[in-house]
Amino acid sequence: MTNQAPTEDVSIGGDSIRLGQFLKFAGLLDSGGDVKEAIVDGEVTVNGEVDRRRGRQLQLGDVVTFEGHSVRVCG
Repeated sequence: MTNQAPTEDVSIGGDSIRLGQFLKFAGLLDSGGDVKEAIVDGEVTVNGEVDRRRGRQLQLGDVVTFEGHSVRVCG
């Protein structure tokens, strides 16, 4: 059984944000290089599905998961 941390809400102060930006903003990754590598390698999911587009526009309510940490996009 996997112990997964509860989903954390992160306010972006708007209606949308790009996936690459959000991973850094939410503190899941530190650098643009790390973000690119994690996304290309399929280590990031959006709403439970792998998404390899760093420029994907996230909307309010989307849940991004990386290495067992889930973060919800909030306004």
